[in-house]
Amino acid sequence: MITPALYEIDRECPWCGEVIELTIDCSVGDQNYVEDCQVCCAPMVVSVFFDAEITTRPTVYLCREGE
Repeated sequence: MITPALYEIDRECPWCGEVIELTIDCSVGDQNYVEDCQVCCAPMVVSVFFDAEITTRPTVYLCREGE
C-alpha cells in the first residue's frame, strides 16, 4: 500500500488543549520537529513515526517543547 505524500490529522495542543490540524509530510519518513500551535502560538514538538507493517497512517505525538 502506498502512503500519500501529505497526511492531515487532528490532535490536541499540549499547551492549550485546542484541537489543531497538522499536515504531515509522509515522504520524509520518521521525523521530529517544532511547530507553533495555531491557536495559542506555543511551541510543541511533533514526533512522527511510521510502522513498517502499517503504511497507511503515521503515528503522531505532540508534547510541550522542553519536556
